[in-house]
Amino acid sequence: MFEFLVKRIATIVPTLLLVSMLIFGLQQLLPGDPAKILAGEEQDPTVVAFLRAKLHLDEPLPVRYGYWVSGVVRGDLGESIRTQQPVLELIVQKLPVTIELALLAMSIALLIGIPAGIVSAVGRGTAWDYAANMFALWGLSTPNFWLGILMILLFSVELGWLPASGYVSPFEDLGANLAAMIMPAFVLGNAIAAVLMRHTRSAMLQVLSSDYVRTARAKGLNERTVVLKHALRNALTPIITLGALELGTLLSGAVLTEQVFTIPGFGKLIVDSVFNRDYAVVQGVVMVTATAYITLNLLADLAYFLVNPRLRN
Repeated sequence: MFEFLVKRIATIVPTLLLVSMLIFGLQQLLPGDPAKILAGEEQDPTVVAFLRAKLHLDEPLPVRYGYWVSGVVRGDLGESIRTQQPVLELIVQKLPVTIELALLAMSIALLIGIPAGIVSAVGRGTAWDYAANMFALWGLSTPNFWLGILMILLFSVELGWLPASGYVSPFEDLGANLAAMIMPAFVLGNAIAAVLMRHTRSAMLQVLSSDYVRTARAKGLNERTVVLKHALRNALTPIITLGALELGTLLSGAVLTEQVFTIPGFGKLIVDSVFNRDYAVVQGVVMVTATAYITLNLLADLAYFLVNPRLRN
């Protein structure tokens, strides 16, 4: 396991270097000149030249990349063109909001998707199986923004149970925070639960037909022990992979959901930065997102060893 971990960590550095090149290179393809945007409507040539020199926009592309990547290595992601704030400071402000939303959504998805997949696989061909598949089809087919609007109309406008939008820090008021986050978390978790249900069902059906499950039943073990201890544990590998990828997607920012519920997270930050041609913020946010994806995949690989003892050899 230690040797495997060392090899995986050794691949992270070149992967991140390649990702940084792609981020910086693709960013330059966006239309518009940040210096002209900052110079205002008059776009005085002297001001534009000063801004281009200050932002190193008059340097060749490899030189500009060198400036940026050397700053990233030191923990300096640059400075926002629009607000003059350090990019790292902006990320630290927005990231906890998105992390909370992502964890709540993933918790809802796991609590719904995995039990539904198990019930569907164990009761294959029964009413429970058809009900679980209908739920999965509904979750996959329902657009997040449409479901969010319907939930606002029902729980906020009609019933008045929950706030329609906004965000309250859990350190200020935990109850108000949960009330504001439960609807967007359910909207995101609903779609992921549907995907988890389908993958859990598929993995469980494959495992339940294996020889060691038939042997466990032949030994007289009760069905609950066979399903939860023998079958589910061996079916978790693809579910862990899917869960890590979905959590990475949530951490990158649920743009539409955050816009519908006016949540000041990563999604809103990315959208605003792209429209404002704030290159430094876009590059910093995407770099942090890519790092989160790689880290989550590494943690998923480590989780394989915990749930499947055969891999430890």
